[in-house]
Amino acid sequence: MTARLALFAVLAGVVAGAGAQSADELRRFYDDGRKVAAQFVQQLGGELRREMEATGPLRSIIVCKFSGPEVASSLSRMTGWRVSRVSLRTRNPALGQPDAWEHRVLVEFDQRVQRGEKAEAMEFGEVVKEPGGTYFRYIKPLVVEKLCLNCHGPAEGLSATVRERLALDYPFDKAIGYSLGQVRGAVTVKRPL
Repeated sequence: MTARLALFAVLAGVVAGAGAQSADELRRFYDDGRKVAAQFVQQLGGELRREMEATGPLRSIIVCKFSGPEVASSLSRMTGWRVSRVSLRTRNPALGQPDAWEHRVLVEFDQRVQRGEKAEAMEFGEVVKEPGGTYFRYIKPLVVEKLCLNCHGPAEGLSATVRERLALDYPFDKAIGYSLGQVRGAVTVKRPL
């Protein structure tokens, strides 16, 4: 399925369940969600790359630990939407645990990668009615790149100092053992309607 066809299918499904939102509004919500997710990835990824080049993977753990939530919080305040990172295999369960909607989509992303789709091209958005109201929800996978393997790769490939730091900071870490191209987690945007 082409990206354009997939977007049309998502928008058609969204329009069917959206009620008062027009197709143009939903397309704008989708585009806005995509932009916010891209901004998150660009900001955090830039910080991680700079730190990795300057000091190596050990300090990158600190960047992810503190800068990730700060970037998400800043974007949330700026947009008025909830922006966060989630994963099926969390490093920090207090901040990265997906809700039921996010969990379902992350499982679907993993299944699509197993069928041969490229995670980089995936995204999903829809209008969701929840007890707290109606929201437009958008989610974009975070894909494992070479840089990520320094802290998220197979345990035997991690340096001793990285393993020690992870054990100290994240005693219940489940976020290792990934390989290139896998879905590591996702950036998720929740916008009230």
